[in-house]
Amino acid sequence: MEKINILIVDDRPENIIALEALLQRDDINIITTTNPNEALRISWEMDIAIALVDVQMPEMDGFELVEILKSNPRTKGILIIFVTAISKETKYAVKGLNTGAVDYLYKPLDPYVTSAKVDSFIQLVRNEREIKKKNHELEAYQKELIKAKEQAEQGKRIKENFLANMSHEIRTPINGIIGLANLLGRTNLTAEQKEMINLLEISSDSLLGVINDILDLSKIESGKFKINRSETDIVKICNSVVNLLRIRAIEKELDLITEFDAELPKLVLADSLRLNQILMNLIGNAIKFTIQGSVTLKTEILDRKGNNLQIKFSVIDTGIGIAKNNIDKIFETFEQADEQTTVKFGGTGLGLSIVKNLAKLKGGVLEVISEEGVGSTFCFTNWYEVLKDTVVVKKMNKPHLGPFKGLRVLVAEDNPINKFLIVKILKDWEVNPDVVENGKDALDKLRESDYDLILMDTFMPVMNGLDAIKLIREGFIKGKENTPIITFSAAVLETDKQTAIDAGANDVVSKPFELEVLHEKITRYSGIADTTY
Repeated sequence: MEKINILIVDDRPENIIALEALLQRDDINIITTTNPNEALRISWEMDIAIALVDVQMPEMDGFELVEILKSNPRTKGILIIFVTAISKETKYAVKGLNTGAVDYLYKPLDPYVTSAKVDSFIQLVRNEREIKKKNHELEAYQKELIKAKEQAEQGKRIKENFLANMSHEIRTPINGIIGLANLLGRTNLTAEQKEMINLLEISSDSLLGVINDILDLSKIESGKFKINRSETDIVKICNSVVNLLRIRAIEKELDLITEFDAELPKLVLADSLRLNQILMNLIGNAIKFTIQGSVTLKTEILDRKGNNLQIKFSVIDTGIGIAKNNIDKIFETFEQADEQTTVKFGGTGLGLSIVKNLAKLKGGVLEVISEEGVGSTFCFTNWYEVLKDTVVVKKMNKPHLGPFKGLRVLVAEDNPINKFLIVKILKDWEVNPDVVENGKDALDKLRESDYDLILMDTFMPVMNGLDAIKLIREGFIKGKENTPIITFSAAVLETDKQTAIDAGANDVVSKPFELEVLHEKITRYSGIADTTY
């Protein structure tokens, strides 16, 4: 235990000896002096907690000594107890207390009272020091928390910037590949060439799926992932997923089987996109890790409560299975069951992590039963509200996208492939496009000519699209403030899209874009009648 320093100041040595005898104990250090000036020096140099000061002393009395101690920031915290043989009149006590003393001891000293008072003040000092120590620890901990929070926020910003940049850098060339494949698919091709175009589109979609998986994980972690429920045909969802993945099963000579509960309703309230995502990941995973045999998607009703059904989706395979000690590991981000799995079967290790997070967000339960070398069963169970059948309007095949005769459009795009792609599409729609490669050139071109619409890429050298849009909206070019502007963005985070709208863009088209989406937006903002049929 840390010792407490107690200073005794008295001009009579015999009084000091008497006080020392009363106060002597192991947990305190007693420092004594008969000289008030020496007392000031000791108080300045040493950590004095309590001072017992005689009132009547030559040269400087106790009141004057205490006034000096209390006026100095370094010594003002010392607890002062006056020791006096003078009258116990109130005026003397008030004077001492006003000077800064906390108590009085009257001579002749009562040993019990003296010891009790000093003990209580020693305990008070210890409590204050403990509180001060805890406060320092709390302040240090608070600083560490603030620092950790700042580091976490910085890490989050770095991660978001990385994802935004990665999204842009990868989505931009994918947009070119998908767009060019789409244009090639509209030309006269042999059957073999059409098959190659089809494979090119499948490969591009697969790469795009990996990027979307990473972005979905980021949205889930940041709490920005939303579940949107609407009327959903479960059988139709299941069949569409199976049909999309059937080609992979055929390539591996696997049986892809569906089993539906006979009492499944026609429509339920569900987030069809996320249910589709869960089933795609589970079935795709099962096909990947099954060398021979079958993969089965089974749906069954487990329970009913009023108008709600508990439905279980099971994906059963005869694949390689998972060792018991690796089952928890497979749901971790970027993890596979073991290194050999990655080498032999490939994959990012994102699919099951996303399924786990989606299941949790949807309020469902994800379970897995597996035996190494025999196969695995992944089950997703959730409650769904049953909806009455509604009239479904059948959608036509891809609509014919009519021309925009005479429409003048300024295109700002620096990527040569995307530039070629957009110009080719616009010319097919009989648009008159002018093309520039950055925001500065777009402003110069807009100053020279009038345009019905501007298509502006977000990220460009010299001046990016957002800065150019802000200048246009602020009246940098007189009379052009209200020109409709649609931005192309390879970023898919909601914050990125909102940033473009806040800058002044009328709308945002995400890369890779669908022709129907671009056509509809041009129709909406150019004021030309819809030419889709």
